[in-house]
Amino acid sequence: MKTIRVSSQESATGLLIVCEDDGVGISAEDKKRLFTRGFGKNTGLGLFLSREILAITGITITENGNPGKGARFEITVPKGMWRMKGVSK
Repeated sequence: MKTIRVSSQESATGLLIVCEDDGVGISAEDKKRLFTRGFGKNTGLGLFLSREILAITGITITENGNPGKGARFEITVPKGMWRMKGVSK
């Protein structure tokens, strides 16, 4: 992996935050269990807890990268649940 990109895009339904890299990606088999408690290299709680905590506030996280072409995590924040510092509306 050489590059990590973070971007955001506002839509009519909310804000999409994308974090992607150009690494090896996540295999189709691992994608099925990626957010499952106990899956992973250490405690197996990282992505599981991340998804659970985000869900409490109505935020979702998914992984939509292509195996062999990098990981792509998409975080969707519902409209009205986010703000940008220094931007007035």
